[in-house]
Amino acid sequence: MNLLRRIKLRHLETFVEVARQKSVSRAAESLHLTQPAVTRTIRELEEICGKPLIEREGRGIRISNYGEVFLRHAGSSLASARNGINALAELNLADGPNIRLGALPTVSTTIIPTAVSRYLSSGMRNRLKIVTGENRALLDQLRMGELDLVMGRLPAPENMQGLIFEPLFRDKVIFAVDAHHPLAGKKRFTVDVLNDYPVLVPTKQSIIRPFVDRLFIEQGITEPLKVIETVSDSFGRAFVSKHQAIWIISRGVVSAEIADGSFVTLPIDTDSTMGSVGLITKAQSALSSAGDYFADILRKVVAQDHP
Repeated sequence: MNLLRRIKLRHLETFVEVARQKSVSRAAESLHLTQPAVTRTIRELEEICGKPLIEREGRGIRISNYGEVFLRHAGSSLASARNGINALAELNLADGPNIRLGALPTVSTTIIPTAVSRYLSSGMRNRLKIVTGENRALLDQLRMGELDLVMGRLPAPENMQGLIFEPLFRDKVIFAVDAHHPLAGKKRFTVDVLNDYPVLVPTKQSIIRPFVDRLFIEQGITEPLKVIETVSDSFGRAFVSKHQAIWIISRGVVSAEIADGSFVTLPIDTDSTMGSVGLITKAQSALSSAGDYFADILRKVVAQDHP
């Protein structure tokens, strides 16, 4: 018979308390049990383990060498069980810990809305707080404890101090235009034609700006004459739709428009801008149970959308 199946949480709880109190009587008082009940439970545990865990010492007791070895594992197992119960208590509570997520534009209009919908459908009631913005600002909020996690592109190494990145998928920068733009559908053109139209580029503080700058060098593109720096996806969509602008942006930001045909991509090779997108958390801070639950939903949404 599997010995592990015979061990109950009451065995672990009683043994750990006896070891902590260094007394059967004090352990019985702490556990609100009788002394004979505690003694019986310890004997059951020793029978299961096949080793003496507690030895008499004068008028008192001491933990045996076997007991010291078992205590390390029993204590951690009991703590894990208690943490699991506490984690469940945090979930499904309207006044439980909030889930505070920072989302870069790459995912704020695609993955995040789907994940939020699934979270709400799950019946969980921990309140969500979704913050969008530039990468540096979101990471600063994460470090200060104002956010629990951030989802977006992998930051530069110098911006990752004290943080952990979990890659989930890869994305690249594209040149997007409205489906009725004069360049839409053209298979080739000279890069000088970019000067004829407004060009939206990410701000210098954005995470993808270095990729765009390197791309310009690789493609021999000088900075267009009508450049507008922005990280506003709402402005970008409106301006591109109405003013024949060219938008240099992460594909994920406009994936819905590309899918429905309202936006198209220009035939410019941008494979060199490919980068990892994932979850960023503080290295020394564990997510709350609710935060971990939502992070797992994000992983599942990405696995389905980016197999």
